[in-house]
Amino acid sequence: MTSTPRNINRWRAFALLATAYFMTVVDFTIVNVSLPTIARDLHLSATGLQWVVTAYALTLGGFLLFGGRAADLLGRRRMLMLGLTLFTAASLSCALATSDAVLIGGRAVQGLGGAIMLPAALSIVMNMFKEGAERNKALGIWGGLGAAAGTTGLIAGGILTKYAGWQAIFYVNVPIGAVALALAPRIVPDSRLVAPGRRFDALGAIMGTGGLVLLVDAISQAPQYGWGATRTIVLLMASVAVLIAFLVIESRVKDPLLPLSIFRLRMVAGANVAGLLLGGSFFAFVFAGTLYMQQVLHYSALQTGAAWLAASVTSMALAAISQLLVTRIGPRLVMAIGMTLIGTGIIWATRVPVHGHFLANLLGPFLAAGAGTAFSFIPISVAALAGVTEHQSGLASGLLNTSTQIGGAIGTAIASSVAASGAHTLLRAGDALPTALTGGFHQTFWVLGAIALIAPPAVLVLTRRARSPKAVAEPVSGDAQPALATRI
Repeated sequence: MTSTPRNINRWRAFALLATAYFMTVVDFTIVNVSLPTIARDLHLSATGLQWVVTAYALTLGGFLLFGGRAADLLGRRRMLMLGLTLFTAASLSCALATSDAVLIGGRAVQGLGGAIMLPAALSIVMNMFKEGAERNKALGIWGGLGAAAGTTGLIAGGILTKYAGWQAIFYVNVPIGAVALALAPRIVPDSRLVAPGRRFDALGAIMGTGGLVLLVDAISQAPQYGWGATRTIVLLMASVAVLIAFLVIESRVKDPLLPLSIFRLRMVAGANVAGLLLGGSFFAFVFAGTLYMQQVLHYSALQTGAAWLAASVTSMALAAISQLLVTRIGPRLVMAIGMTLIGTGIIWATRVPVHGHFLANLLGPFLAAGAGTAFSFIPISVAALAGVTEHQSGLASGLLNTSTQIGGAIGTAIASSVAASGAHTLLRAGDALPTALTGGFHQTFWVLGAIALIAPPAVLVLTRRARSPKAVAEPVSGDAQPALATRI
């Protein structure tokens, strides 16, 4: 094992990596408030508009695990720069798009770039900072940025769409990506596995990525086609079959894409379950809450983004406290507190009325959920890398991002289905449209709040026998650990 060279300014490198991470997460939500304008300018159908969102989620969620392992084997800085290149070029393509095909294709490549870039960036951060207070500080900032990025995307999307046009939400990535690409070779350290005879698990990569892509596609499109539709059922069955085959392959090959032994680390397993439920609750809450504000309260894109600022500011304000608590008492209790706060905030939102007001009805739920993200994202990021050896840091990073993104896809699909079904039932019962929509959102918030509240007991049970950081840091298998080469 090797450490970061002394002449590397770790915090300067961290700033660049955090910027790349923030940009990628922002792009997951920045498009949402611009969709009506994009549909009008490019004459997109409802299906085409859905694919503007789905194409990004599909490739991002499907290729994260592949990207994480590729970073370990091929070089983390190299994969970071490849991901940045794809993401930046695709952003420019989206900004220049004059048809739905070009825009949707660009969004798919953006997601692929993000899937390659995100695990590489997080694994570099892990390898730059030793496990303990210093890494917790870095991951505290990282988690705080992740918590704030989603709502920041809504704010930025509203402002840019209103004053500069929807193309600006993509143009803004181009100079940021170009500067990051120019600086990365100079300030970001590189590392990769050096192991004679080690082979890349090509079949595992194909099966794992294919299974995840099928799963995300089935879930993302289920609200449109119906959960009982033949398309949805066939895709879900196919994804399950492919993922089972993937697990069988991984249990038998010599150099697997996903060594199943990593799940022996209870803290890692617990963090990934928490990440799945975090995505399934909070990300979906942002989606459903945005629709409530725009469809029921008739907020503009800018007003919607500004409303979510309450959650973002709260999250950032509490990030330092969360990081301190993680260092002093460990991540498991902080995760449980955070997910409880998120669940409480979402269930509080079930009281929003048809003629709601921000201060009276939305501020409280947003503050509670925002506080919950500060006490969730940070300990989850720390726990997901606790005890992971350097040669598997890309894998662990990709695994965490995959869990969170898959959770977000599942939660958003559930939210969309419950809201539509609930509103349709109330309309048939004779309720007015605003009342029916609000009732549908109430049902959605109950479901999402319940998803969040599953996390605290699940995390505490899964991690109750987690070994100490020192013990966990030992290899989880009896194989000799390959050396790492670190370059500048």
